[in-house]
Amino acid sequence: MFLTSIDPAAWFTPRSGEIRLGQTLHCLPEIDTIDAYHDALQQAWERGQRIAIVGVPESIGPRANLGRGGAEHAYVAALKGLLALQSNPMIADHELLLVGQVQCDDLQQQADALRNTDAGELAQLRELCERLDQRVQQVLVPLFEAGFDVILVGGGHNNAYPLLTSLQQASGESVGAVNLDPHADFRAREGRHSGNGFSYAYMEGALKHYHVVGLHEGKNNAESLKQLADAEFTYRSVHELYTHDWSNELSAIAAQAEAWHVPLGIEIDVDALQVVPASAINFNGLSVAHGYSLVETLASLPRTRYLHLAEAAPSLHPAGREAGDMACAQLLSELVLAYLHGFQRREP
Repeated sequence: MFLTSIDPAAWFTPRSGEIRLGQTLHCLPEIDTIDAYHDALQQAWERGQRIAIVGVPESIGPRANLGRGGAEHAYVAALKGLLALQSNPMIADHELLLVGQVQCDDLQQQADALRNTDAGELAQLRELCERLDQRVQQVLVPLFEAGFDVILVGGGHNNAYPLLTSLQQASGESVGAVNLDPHADFRAREGRHSGNGFSYAYMEGALKHYHVVGLHEGKNNAESLKQLADAEFTYRSVHELYTHDWSNELSAIAAQAEAWHVPLGIEIDVDALQVVPASAINFNGLSVAHGYSLVETLASLPRTRYLHLAEAAPSLHPAGREAGDMACAQLLSELVLAYLHGFQRREP
C-alpha cells in the first residue's frame, strides 16, 4: 500500500442546515495496487474532478536539513480547515479530488529515532528522504499523466524535488517553478533534504526555469547564491518587495512565468509569511495577502500544474499545538482556495 485514504467526516463537525466541503468532496477509496490507482483516477476524471489534493505527513526532509520536526502535522491541520468550509456556489468543490496521503509512517518513525546532530545518523536521515522521494513520485506521476493539477500539502520543502521530477516525467519536458521563500533551497547536493530540492532537480534536467520571490539575501549561503546565478535563475529579495508596488510585481512575475512556455509549479514555503508556525518561523516576512494573491495569479496561467504548500509545523506555534493547528488550518485552506479561484479564471 502506497497511499492512505481519508475519511472526511473525521475532520469537521456537521451542523444542521449547512453543507460542508467535508460532505461534498470526492475521495479516493483505499488503494492497494498501482493498477487500481490508475483506474480510480480515470473514474475521477470522468466525474469532472480536475484538482487532486495530496498530503505528505513527514518532517524527514527538514530534519535532514539540520532543522526541526513538526511538518508531519500540517496535512491534518489543512484538512481541519478545508473540510469545515461551507459548500456553496462560490466554491467549485466538484472539481476537487481528495486523493489521500502518501504512506510514509514507517519512514517517519525511523527518522524520529535519528539525531541530526550525529554525522552518521544525519546520513541515514538523508537516505530516508531519498526513499520518501520515490514514494511521492509513485503517487504524483499518475496524477500528472491523467491531466490533474495537484495541490500537495507537506511535509518539508524537500517534496519540491519529486513534484518537479514527476511533472517533467509526465509532460516530457523540463519545467519551471516560482517559489515564495526566504531561501532558494539551492544548497549543495550532499544527500537529499529540504534545502536542495531545486538544485537536485536542476542538475538532473527537470528544472529549466526558476524564480524566487521574497528571498532573504542574509539567509542564503554564498555557494547557494552562486549556484543560482550560474544557472541563470532569478530572484526578487524580500527587502525589495518591502518598497515595491505588489500589483506591479505580481504582473511581472506572471509575465515572466508565462514567457517560459513550460509546465509551471507554484512553490510556497509558509515561513515566507509572517508568524506562521513553521520549522523556521519568520517574524519579518510577507503577509498572507501576498501569498494568496501570488497563488491566485499564477494558478490562472494556462500551463500551471501544481501548488506546493511546504514547511507548516503546527506544533511549533509559540502558543502551542492547538493554536498552531488553528493558524495552519486557516492559512493552508485559504491558499487552497486561492488556487481554486485562479484555476477557475483560466482561459479554456
